[in-house]
Amino acid sequence: MASLPPRSPRFDPAELSPAWFGMVMATGIVAIAAWQHGLLVLAHGLFMLNIGTYALLWILHLARLLRHPASVANDFSDHVRGPGFFTAVAASGVLGSEALLLAGSHTAALLLWLVAIILWLLLTYGILTALIIKRTKPTLGEGIHGGWLLAVVATQSIAVLGALLAARSGTPWRLQFDFLALSMWLCGGMLYIWLATLILHRCLFFPAGPGDLTPPYWIGMGAMAISTLAGTLLGINAIDDPILQPLRPFINGFTLLCWATGTWWIPLLVVLSLWRHVRRRFPLRSDPLYWSAVFPLGMYAASTFEMARAMELDFLAWIPGVFLGAALLAWTAAFIGVLRGLVRRMASPDAARP
Repeated sequence: MASLPPRSPRFDPAELSPAWFGMVMATGIVAIAAWQHGLLVLAHGLFMLNIGTYALLWILHLARLLRHPASVANDFSDHVRGPGFFTAVAASGVLGSEALLLAGSHTAALLLWLVAIILWLLLTYGILTALIIKRTKPTLGEGIHGGWLLAVVATQSIAVLGALLAARSGTPWRLQFDFLALSMWLCGGMLYIWLATLILHRCLFFPAGPGDLTPPYWIGMGAMAISTLAGTLLGINAIDDPILQPLRPFINGFTLLCWATGTWWIPLLVVLSLWRHVRRRFPLRSDPLYWSAVFPLGMYAASTFEMARAMELDFLAWIPGVFLGAALLAWTAAFIGVLRGLVRRMASPDAARP
């Protein structure tokens, strides 16, 4: 993977990573997991922070689009940075789920769901078209990475919020919400099969150094965790939904497959992280990519909590609390890194230059 150019101490909108919405994804799911465990003050505090972060990021990204359209276009058609745009879709879906669960705002959730769908359509077919017609392309070893699975997370975030809206809507809208959520859930599952196969092939048959095994590889687990949550919510809705009811055994079985696959990833990711940072002493730096490692921990906690409750798997009840604790630690470390980065930029002499 090509190395990134050194960053200027002064903030330049042209350098803004499209993956920064991962902070909203991570904060949102940690808030939801905290809410599940009755930590209401923490959950609502993170929710308020997330609203401000989401708004600020949109301002910064729109400013970048207006002032540096060529830079945005380059990222859009870049195999390495392009998938980061999907964090905006997932961030909208996760924030909508927060609005519905924590604030009880059906209107806000519906609006964010529509935003997520529009962004998903634009980014999915826009990025794919740009990459397909691109003349100069990297090799598979250079172009594919764990961040590509953000496309799966974005798809499943629409399925999750759609299922939540369906459960709180009357007919006929409930049936339509559920059908679209089911379609997105199945689409996300197929995307995962395609992309995970390529990513595993890249890891096994191309050289990989500590700089290549970046935090987005945790999305391999996070994509399956959010698929588990979407499937669990659809399974719950299937009890009273005539469209989903015949599919309930399939939905529950595929949900367990998603959870088992996500669980399979965890030991491998832990070992590779230890090899990267302990064995090879790769430094920890403040980077938006690290939110890609926070999100899967929180999502695994939230999805396991919901699945264990819905399927009455009481022997799994200890897992969500453990992963919520890990997610809170990871979130705190990532947030401190953001604050330190801001302080360094503000303290830099270059920051005062016009």
